Amino acid sequence: MRAPGPSLRPFVRTMWAADPGAVGQDAGRVSVREHVLPTGDMHLVFRLSGPPLRLFADGADSVGYTVGFAIVGGARSAFYARDVSVAARSVGVQLRPGAARALFGVPADELAERHTPLDALWGAQASEALERLHAASSPGARLTLLEVLLNERLRPLPRAMHPAVAQALLGLGRGAAVSDLVDASGYSHRRFIALFRDAAGLPPKRLERVLRFQRVMAEEPGSGALPWAELALQAGYSDQPHFNRDFLQITGMTPQAYRRASPSSPNHVRA
Repeated sequence: MRAPGPSLRPFVRTMWAADPGAVGQDAGRVSVREHVLPTGDMHLVFRLSGPPLRLFADGADSVGYTVGFAIVGGARSAFYARDVSVAARSVGVQLRPGAARALFGVPADELAERHTPLDALWGAQASEALERLHAASSPGARLTLLEVLLNERLRPLPRAMHPAVAQALLGLGRGAAVSDLVDASGYSHRRFIALFRDAAGLPPKRLERVLRFQRVMAEEPGSGALPWAELALQAGYSDQPHFNRDFLQITGMTPQAYRRASPSSPNHVRA
């Protein structure tokens, strides 16, 4: 994992590459699912080995559905479940608010709460990018090439994020109330929400909920070092029932089940 170069930093938070031989995933296991928890960001992923990405609609879905080998994951307010039975070589980026228009030419809310095949956004250039990444010889070479590909996709003059949205995102990260952010923007509530969703994908109330949850995740709650009640209070939850409801809806499991799963990465939990 590494940071992108200067030209991509307004749009890309981190870049990463995974190789089955290096990361030790559970290749060959049958029906292994993982809950991927929301962070508030979008993702772009290229799968370079194994089957296409397979997702599940809910806990009762035993078949799932495939999305493809080059996928954009929109901002989400709750977990999604994916098949990790076969380890896959892959490379991808975590995208900041504002990246959807700069890299894909669409508002972020058109991509939110779902996965979109990249060819629906880039056309034939999605397949060309996938072929070029297949030819790269190492994880480092894939990251370098992916950075080149994204710079090629940047519009000549990418539109800067609206200042009211940029300020609101900073405020949400610090726990500010959405009503205060609307007032500070100088816009009507309706206009502010439209501007915010265009950049971030989610409306501010929904993103606020995800960011509050991520303040808990930042404390590595799977370790059990701090009780849930203390983590919830520090993150800004009103009480334990409020935290328990949000946790179940966002992760698809109770806090106790999450700790029993003992995830090695806070936002990736075997189910």
